[in-house]
Amino acid sequence: MTADGATRAPSPADPDIDAFTRPYWQAAAEGRLLVRRCGACLRAHHYPREFCPYCWSEDVEWEEVSGRGTLYTWSVVHRNDLPPFGERVPYVAAVVDLEEGPRMMTEVVGCAESELRIGAGVEVAFREGEGYAVPVFRVAGER
Repeated sequence: MTADGATRAPSPADPDIDAFTRPYWQAAAEGRLLVRRCGACLRAHHYPREFCPYCWSEDVEWEEVSGRGTLYTWSVVHRNDLPPFGERVPYVAAVVDLEEGPRMMTEVVGCAESELRIGAGVEVAFREGEGYAVPVFRVAGER
């Protein structure tokens, strides 16, 4: 809903929250990052799936992770015509390796491009949306 009580039309950037992904989005709104872990092969994975992408087991559960990781790669996006991304250019699209194993596509916020280095420590932060929060990352302080 908008401030005047009207219903807001969904944005292309709004997540598609369903019964399966609801725990992920609820945790993000609470400032917690979840991944899925396989009970058969014990590997964690992200994005959330109902089966393990490594061994195909359906014995997967939600697991809260530390939100710490390292920067695997990034690209500065200077042009994006899709709303609402065009309003945010330039932004840093990135891939982060979480300490718990999964690799995650995300955005790095709160730092200059010159501060970014492959292998730099990062930590999760959350960008607030309307009724949800999106995990993003920022360069971590000294560990």
